Formats: sequence, structure tokens, C-alpha cells
Amino acid sequence: MGFQSIAAATTFMLKPETWKDAVLPDDKPVLVVIVDTEEEFDWAQPLAPGNTAVSAMRAQHRAHRIFGKFGIRPTYVLDYPVASQPEGSRPLAELQADGLCDIGAHLHPWVNPPHDEPVCNFNSYPGNLPPALERAKLARLGEAIEAAFGRRPTVYKAGRYGVGAATTGILEELGYLVDTSVLSQTDLRPREGPDFSACGPGPYWFGRNRRLLEVPMTVGFAGLLRGHGRSLYAAAASPAGMRMHVPGILARTNLLERITLTPEGVSHDEHRRLTAALLAAGNRVFSFTYHSPSLAPGHTPYVRNEAELGRFLDQFERYFDYFFGELGGRTATARELRDSLAATTPDGY
Repeated sequence: MGFQSIAAATTFMLKPETWKDAVLPDDKPVLVVIVDTEEEFDWAQPLAPGNTAVSAMRAQHRAHRIFGKFGIRPTYVLDYPVASQPEGSRPLAELQADGLCDIGAHLHPWVNPPHDEPVCNFNSYPGNLPPALERAKLARLGEAIEAAFGRRPTVYKAGRYGVGAATTGILEELGYLVDTSVLSQTDLRPREGPDFSACGPGPYWFGRNRRLLEVPMTVGFAGLLRGHGRSLYAAAASPAGMRMHVPGILARTNLLERITLTPEGVSHDEHRRLTAALLAAGNRVFSFTYHSPSLAPGHTPYVRNEAELGRFLDQFERYFDYFFGELGGRTATARELRDSLAATTPDGY
């Protein structure tokens, strides 16, 4: 399947005419923390089914000192190596038993049975797989999570943000209620993935009866030209624009910068600029996201030693201080957010 057929394989997640915006009952901003909870692998190397080590799961407590201070219950979206191995699941089962987190699913096809496809970049996006195989893999993942935690997951995040034409129907069939796969305002087609260009950072209902809630990853634009961010950045990030370093020039001149709400490679000042810009645009739901192996130095490019880990965790605390202190925000899990939004839509969402 080439880029043209990927573009044609639209899904309810990507078709604005099927959405209905999810509206909060008040103006208080809400922060949801989503942790991509996965095996350890070299990000610079090709994906390999044999990379299933999960030793970094023992380090997850390092963030919970900060989460506890602010009353945050993160949603850990687990892939198969984490869910199926006691070394991966046990630390989270202990946190869940104490009411300190929620559990969801995160599908990395290359390490998730059944293994009926060649391992390659195209097949690393779950939505690019044949629908029956995508469903079978997600079903097996759900069974592994249920075996380890005593309940089936209802929150989903596709590995590599890889939703596809069949994903919505599969989620509905398997009982999911929340999806967090959308990388807002981003076109992944050049990398063989989906196109999220039409998706903003705010939550919305989608699916056959609009019963699924999408909570996109928070990506947005800051700067004087942020109102034209989507179209302008697409041009700036084109091959020609990248050769001329246009995105960097726009950012340094405070004209336009594209920022993701993550502590991985993004500064606190950038977090503040992004949040202020999105609040000014009317957005009230924010998703703070990172990868679980980043809490153990040496597993991701963002945390290579203890000093970088200290700075990484400092990003958590500084942003939470800002969000809950200066902005007066509140926190919710992905499921709690869905339940509160559903309760304020009595005419059917």
C-alpha cells in the first residue's frame, strides 16, 4: 500500500464531519497525563521483535513522588512486553492497587502476537495492518492486560500514532471508550503513517454513534503567526523549508513555533508558551505525555544519565506548578475526563 492508498483509508478519527466537540462544563483547564508504557529499544535502530526488555518499569516510582504532590493519577498505556511479563506489569499493578494510576493499551505490532506480518516501517503502524490482524493483536493485548490487572482496558493509544481505516470499528467492538492516538495538527504520511492535519488539540466524540472520546496529544503553535500555524508550518517544514532551516528561523524570531506538551526535548518555557497560546484559542484540555523508559537513564535520547533525569523530572514539577498553581487547573484520568464530558451531554453524544 502506497501513500495514496493510505490517504484514502480514512477513519472516523480523521474525518471532521463525523466529530462532535466535547465541551467542558466550566473554564477550568484539565490536565491528563498519558504514559507510553513500552519495552526498551534503540530508537536509532530498526524495530525488532526480540527487543522485549522491560527493566525500566522498576523506575516508574520516580515520577510518582511528583504525581502524588499534585494529586495526579496518570494513565499508563501498556504494550504487550510490559503487560505480559511480571517484571513489566508488577510495578504498575502495585500502583493501581493503591489507586495511583489507571491502565490502558498501547499496540506495538512488532512485539505483539500474532506475528503474521513482515516487520517493517509500514507495518509498525497498527492501522496499516489488515483489519483482522490489527484486531487480533489488540485482542491479545487486551487479554494480557486483563490477566495482569484483572480488568480489560478501555483507553487506547496506537503505537506510533498509527490508526487506520478499521481502527474505530475495532475499538468499538472490543469495548474501548477513549482513544489517545491522535497527534494533532501533524501529517505522518511522509513516514507511511496517518494524516492528522485536520485534528486540533481539543477532545471530540467520534465513531459510529459518537460514543468514543478522542483525547489528542497536545500539539500546537505559539508565536505572532500562530493563527496561521497549520498552513504556514506545513510550508516551513517541507523538504525545501527544512533545507533552509525555516522552522528554526520562525521559532527564533518568535513568529511561529510548533510545540508538543512533553518533557522529552521540550523546555518549560516552551510548555508555558504553548499552554498560553492554546488557552487563548479556547482549548481547555491538555495531554502531558512521555515514554516510560525515559525514567531509567540510557533508554531514550532524552535521558542519557542521572543529571538529565533530574532535569527531566524537574520539567514535570515546574509545569504542574504552573498548571495547577498559576492557572488554577485540575487533573483527571482519560476515563474520568470521558465520564465528566459524557455527563454534561444529556442529549446524546
